[in-house]
Amino acid sequence: MLQTFHSLSEPERVAERVKALRVYMAKAKIDAVLVPRSDKHQGEYVPASAERLQWLSGFSGSAGIAVIAKKAAALMIDGRYTVQAAAETDTKVFEVSLLPRGKLADWLAANVGKGGMIGFDPWNHTAGEINRLTAALAPKGIKLKALPKNPIDILWGENRPKPPHNPVIAQPIGFAGRTSADKVSELQARLKSEGQSAVILTLPDSICWLFNIRGSDVAHNPVVLAFAIVPVSGKAELFIAPDRLDSEVRAEVTPVAKLLAPAMLIERVKDLKAKGQRVRLDPESAAYWFEQKLGAKLIARGQDPCIVPKAIKSDAEVIGSRAAHVRDGHAMVRFLAWLDDWASDGTLDEITAVQKLEEFRRDTNMLRDVSFPTISGSGPNGAIVHYRVSDATNRRVKPGELFLIDSGGQYQDGTTDITRTIAVGEPTEDMQRHFTAVLKGHIAVATARFPKGTRGIDLDPFARRALWQIGADFDHGTGHGIGSYLSVHEGPQSISRAGMAPLHPGMLISNEPGYYKVGQYGIRIENVVLVTLPETVDGDREMMAFETLTLAPIDRRLILPEMLEKSERDWLNGYHKHVFETLARNLDLTTRNWLKQATQPV
Repeated sequence: MLQTFHSLSEPERVAERVKALRVYMAKAKIDAVLVPRSDKHQGEYVPASAERLQWLSGFSGSAGIAVIAKKAAALMIDGRYTVQAAAETDTKVFEVSLLPRGKLADWLAANVGKGGMIGFDPWNHTAGEINRLTAALAPKGIKLKALPKNPIDILWGENRPKPPHNPVIAQPIGFAGRTSADKVSELQARLKSEGQSAVILTLPDSICWLFNIRGSDVAHNPVVLAFAIVPVSGKAELFIAPDRLDSEVRAEVTPVAKLLAPAMLIERVKDLKAKGQRVRLDPESAAYWFEQKLGAKLIARGQDPCIVPKAIKSDAEVIGSRAAHVRDGHAMVRFLAWLDDWASDGTLDEITAVQKLEEFRRDTNMLRDVSFPTISGSGPNGAIVHYRVSDATNRRVKPGELFLIDSGGQYQDGTTDITRTIAVGEPTEDMQRHFTAVLKGHIAVATARFPKGTRGIDLDPFARRALWQIGADFDHGTGHGIGSYLSVHEGPQSISRAGMAPLHPGMLISNEPGYYKVGQYGIRIENVVLVTLPETVDGDREMMAFETLTLAPIDRRLILPEMLEKSERDWLNGYHKHVFETLARNLDLTTRNWLKQATQPV
């Protein structure tokens, strides 16, 4: 199995660990410590050796920060994790709260007070984050102090997992679509045009995209943890242990980059400072340590220059993504047919469902990994947005309930992400009403046409309007970017209230509105869509649209047809017709018959 089900949380150890941290704080003469869920690369996902927030608080989600003062502690998370965080931590030690802008500074002012000193690891926070917090705390008389060593690493000691040291593999040009030399040349031309001497790259997926490499340093994300410096001319520098690259990968990388040991990074940053070179640094993705060492005067603040071109997929990456979604669609249809057969008697459990879906994906003989731990939530567990089933929480899939399964596969030609909500037995009218409202929002996004310059924030209300009309909503974004055999969550594009990046043709993005009735059920319908090339069909402006790549039926038993407009029924019926025609010929007779029934017109 590519997934495990043991509980990652130890709430019973939280109190003693926080107590030990406070002993450290007293010796270090600091009044509070920040413990974020991030590592020195500032990616969303981290290796086991960097799971400091989980070790201290028990919380295993992918976003959050703990702040520990002398007499109080808070675990601040976003809306996806409200239920999960309270279940995984010791709420007698940590106050669990949402993290709106300014909340952290307000909490520190209330619990530390004037003259207080806040300790933080300069590697584990971005420059932008520390600069904003410094500005917010200065009027309150509170200062930040960069610590020489991470206190959690000191307390974790010998039990802390070793940092990853896994082999690096090449991403063939047939899948990448562009050579590394071409990408580096384009990046250097941008540096030259903006008067910058070099750029420091810290995000693993940016580095993997630039050099056409992949790895396995972070679970379910085929990335390599490394740093890179790209000068305005000449070879780039890739900081990675040389023994991780075999001769084949070296042959791909060394024409465009020098391989330097990770320990050399400090010296090279010092060299850039000594030469007084103007260095591009992304304040929202690069660790504060770099700004600390370079000095603010030498830094040209700007977005990581790989982010947008990485998000705009090459023709080869688009072709690969389509193929990956067809392959994944076959696995999903086999699973959904199997689920309908096995779930009705109430003996199926959440873990067995995860195992069976992974088995169907493995049967493609092309699965490299799952793209994240499968969310397999029956009944009330489906209402936990980022639920992770464990041996301790495993629940049976019971008749009369909803079952939500959110999963994906990592294939060398593409990354997939799909959610389906399934009726087990007879659904209630309440379930159907909410499901149909979510479906209407999904269709509104899928059928949207929009001009150049449209941002995700402009499209986000499309997904919510039908829910708003019945007094409902959801507390997560409608869609996130998708990598190409890279991270399943990729920027800059998103469909959300914070989605300020313009959408460009070739971007992949999820379409996943939902509804969650805490303690009862969760609903989410997720497909991956591709932003299409602009064209003029009617009117006088070029319009872009979405091509839906995900292929799997949407549960018709949960739909109230009278809630759908004719255009919505037409989209759904057309989508199901496409699913059947694309997938049926490569299915066994029993599964094909099931799919034919599941894709009948509404």
